[in-house]
Formats: sequence, C-alpha cells, structure tokens
Amino acid sequence: MTAPHLFADDAAIRHVGEGMIGRTLPKGEWTHEAHLGACLYIVAERPDIDAERGLPGLIRAYNVSVGGVNDDHNGYHETITQCFIAAVRAHLAERPAGEALVTAVNALLLSARGQRHYPLTLYSRERLFSVAARRGYVAPDL
Repeated sequence: MTAPHLFADDAAIRHVGEGMIGRTLPKGEWTHEAHLGACLYIVAERPDIDAERGLPGLIRAYNVSVGGVNDDHNGYHETITQCFIAAVRAHLAERPAGEALVTAVNALLLSARGQRHYPLTLYSRERLFSVAARRGYVAPDL
C-alpha cells in the first residue's frame, strides 16, 4: 500500500473542492486524495450542495471539462462515488465537532475508509466494476 498524499492545510482542500466544482482544477491534480478531499469539503462546508445528488453531476462535468468521457468503461462511477460519500459521512460522524478540515481529511486518508480499495471490502470486483454499478447505484454484495 502506498502512503497517501496528505494535504498541507485547509486551503489546499478548498482548492481541490472549488476547483472541481468550478471545473478549473488541473486534471493532474484530480487524484484519489483530491476526490476524497473534495467530497469531505462538500459534505462539511457546502450545505448548498447535497453530496449524494449533486456530486455525480459535478464530477461528470469536471471529467468532460478536462477532456474525459463518462461512458460504460471510463469516467464517472456512481457506486464508487456513493460508497465514498457514505464513508465520508461515517468518518465525520466520528470526528470531534469543529475539527480543522485538514485534520479530518488527512485522518480519512489514513483510515481504512480512505483507501483506494475500500469499496472492494464491500463489493466483489465483478459487481463493483460492472456497467450497472458504474451507471447507477448497486448495493454491496459482501
């Protein structure tokens, strides 16, 4: 397992969150850590965005803005997104109120829920990487 790239401060997290939302984040900065940082930022600090309903469209639009596609094999993946939103919400529920954004995000990245392979603890590889799971939410099978 490779150690995650941790964020230096709250501003770095807001940079990826707002950059994804505004489609200004350079493609090379859209890493696994950035995905989770942006998600936690939205859940914690952007009550104007309903993560479960709003993030899918934001991520799809961002992908297209950097030259990507959202199809049956590439780009946006609904089940993985919803899985990590649930993980972020569970993580935040366990954290102290008023905790710095950077502390919460970095703790998530260092936890089991923040690992790239986390969805595979809930889903078989076949189910998670199916077209049905990419296009819509499917329930865990493990």
